[in-house]
Amino acid sequence: MGSLQPMRYKSSSAQKESSRSLFYRVSAWLHLWLGLVTGIVMVIVCLTGCIWVFQEEITSLIEPESNVPYQAKPVLRPSQVMAIAATAFPGKEVAYAMYQQGKAIEATIGGRGKAGGSVKIDPYTGQIIRVEKREKGQVNFFRWVLNGHRALWLPYSIGRPIVNYSTLIFIITLITGMVLWWPQKWTKSTRERSFTIKWNGSAKRVNYDLHNVLGFYSLLVVMAISMTGIVFGIEWFSKGLYWTTTGGRTLPEHRRGGMSSDTLQPNRPYTNAQAVDLAWKTVARQNPASKGFFMTFPSGKDQKGTIDILVYPSAGKFYDRQGYHFDRYTVAAIAHKDIDTVPFAQSDFGDKLRRMNYDIHVGTVLGLPGKVLAFFASLIGASLPITGFIIWWGKGKKKGKKKSKKANGALPIPPDDTITPVTQAGPKSAFRPGQPRAGSRQSTPAFTPTTRLSPDSDSIA
Repeated sequence: MGSLQPMRYKSSSAQKESSRSLFYRVSAWLHLWLGLVTGIVMVIVCLTGCIWVFQEEITSLIEPESNVPYQAKPVLRPSQVMAIAATAFPGKEVAYAMYQQGKAIEATIGGRGKAGGSVKIDPYTGQIIRVEKREKGQVNFFRWVLNGHRALWLPYSIGRPIVNYSTLIFIITLITGMVLWWPQKWTKSTRERSFTIKWNGSAKRVNYDLHNVLGFYSLLVVMAISMTGIVFGIEWFSKGLYWTTTGGRTLPEHRRGGMSSDTLQPNRPYTNAQAVDLAWKTVARQNPASKGFFMTFPSGKDQKGTIDILVYPSAGKFYDRQGYHFDRYTVAAIAHKDIDTVPFAQSDFGDKLRRMNYDIHVGTVLGLPGKVLAFFASLIGASLPITGFIIWWGKGKKKGKKKSKKANGALPIPPDDTITPVTQAGPKSAFRPGQPRAGSRQSTPAFTPTTRLSPDSDSIA
């Protein structure tokens, strides 16, 4: 009789993997390695996004003095804001001013990234509520959070592409994750594993469920947040999406692009202060019920600079904004058509979708419930690379243990000379797996161990 061959072991997970389609195996490979490459970036992006979603609410809590109840009387004119800010920042120009109903007017001096600061002013009395001064490159906490969200606190030219394309890769991992989540066969058991977290399971099982189940429930929201995010940063994606949603139209130039005041105008009847007040009065008269205004002041260093005003008809929303642009010398309206200069109600589907991009990104499109939804979706998004890494790390350790078991010999087989041949006169041999019984007509073993162990252990092939 020939020598008995050692039994080979094949893990149940390996058997299951080999039975999957090529599409599934490619998806699994992409999901693993793309997730490992971009994981740390997406953790930072998602966590900073969670904080930024509620930056207005947090600011209201930590700066209660900036909350000014609405009063039925006129607010400060832009020229008055300029004069008050000049007392706090002598020799500096006001770059922007934000009017919000129920809030102090916030005037920004020096522009972003420049030496200057901001001053918050009571919109009715003109009293200075808060002054923040900063050196060049210095920012407040929420601007610091936003810098991390957009560029990982790296130089913008370096960090921005990393964030943009990591987010694009993250979208691919979300799609491949859905492929991996989908069971081969829908049964009661697979439904429970796909839709519920087994909190009383092992730590490894709970971690797997947090990745698998929460990833499924948050998929659409996280996908929407991710896609609206790369609209801001990847030009070809932004233009392609606009082209697709508008039926082939080209994305208009940025609202400030191509606009300038007429520097050759000989007749300049207004001073800078008079011009901003007149522009403000014109816009306020056309939008008496608006809840906010964002005004860009023309700089004395830029003779072609314009007066730009964004009107926000709804509190806490940005998509229905409308833009106005004026010549700084004549206060004549500048004819410039873009997605902001047309009333939201008159915009077509593609323009409405583009105007809603930021609101979808931070959840304000659905008000406070939408912001809560965006917060938890971003939090889950930050957890997915972490739980996914733990799953991968655990599998690596498990494979290492299996290799060590195989090296030591998991099931020793006795040598041939220890098997006593069966004769009529001799004693009856003991039954052994794989050996026919004496007198049996079977040419194949009467017993073959094929019993599967638990799903997490090896099965005998």
